[in-house]
Amino acid sequence: MKNVITMLIVLALLAGGAIYERNFIHKEFSQFSHSLTCLYQKVEDGSATEDDIYSVQQNWLDKKRKLHAFIPHNEIKEIDLWIAESVLYVKNGDFQEALAKIEVLIELAEQIPTTFSVRFENIL
Repeated sequence: MKNVITMLIVLALLAGGAIYERNFIHKEFSQFSHSLTCLYQKVEDGSATEDDIYSVQQNWLDKKRKLHAFIPHNEIKEIDLWIAESVLYVKNGDFQEALAKIEVLIELAEQIPTTFSVRFENIL
């Protein structure tokens, strides 16, 4: 009987941890995606400033400190690189190139959390 109770407790802890991880990752990326969408709109209408892009970059840096515990470092590095390129393009006033980079960032912010959802393709 003791073994069954121990196994149930372990399963409950694992399930709780998985639910927490999923919710945390989705929340962080949802917030990041919102800031990217706002930046995209500013870049699109030509009103983006260096402060806008630096604000999004700082937002990401704050989030990535916590996300390192949950998501692969390669995905974090990929976002780092796309943001760095976006910063350079906005800083130089090349809004068309910045838009392309920000579109990729928005897509990454939507796709990365789906790899942590309980879905058939993530189980196999």
